Amino acid sequence: MGRDPNDPNSPTWEDEEQPHRHLYIFGRDVSEIPCFRSSFLYGISSGIAIGFLTFMKTSRPAFSSNVGMGSFIAITLGYWFPCRYQYSKDQFEYRKLQALMRDASIYEGTALEREVAEKSESV
Repeated sequence: MGRDPNDPNSPTWEDEEQPHRHLYIFGRDVSEIPCFRSSFLYGISSGIAIGFLTFMKTSRPAFSSNVGMGSFIAITLGYWFPCRYQYSKDQFEYRKLQALMRDASIYEGTALEREVAEKSESV
């Protein structure tokens, strides 16, 4: 039971919607959290690489596992906090800009707009 190529009403693979599985932690979808994906990808890949290199150098599996896990945590948190800080700064700037744009659209065509334009030209 597949698609009939001669029937134009038959759905194609593009029309069939795949169900998306989301991971929820404490009631939040982690795919919606800014910086989550990139932080964990850097942390996981670095932890695996550092753990593997430690094992190749020392041949001690327990020690290399601890080093790998420690580097995963350190790199994930080390990437997470600056990323979230930058995200918060950007969001603050976007909100300020949005308020200014809203005010500009309200004052468009009024005497206040002409007054502000005259003051900005004199500066």
